[in-house]
Amino acid sequence: MDIGKFLITAGAFILFVGLSIQFAPWLINWFGKLPGDIHIKHEHSTVFIPITSMIVISLLLTLLVNFFFRK
Repeated sequence: MDIGKFLITAGAFILFVGLSIQFAPWLINWFGKLPGDIHIKHEHSTVFIPITSMIVISLLLTLLVNFFFRK
């Protein structure tokens, strides 16, 4: 794979994520609030394990990578 094409794609992705966070935070407000995400609060500690959110992100990234890099 050409390194230039990869850098342009990675840069576009980082730009999209940055713009989403800055101008449309509602696009990522769902992260950590899905059923299956574990959030445990105790008096002096907090444990947060976003299992379902990470599965969704993994599926989306897998679809994106397969879409762009399949020959």
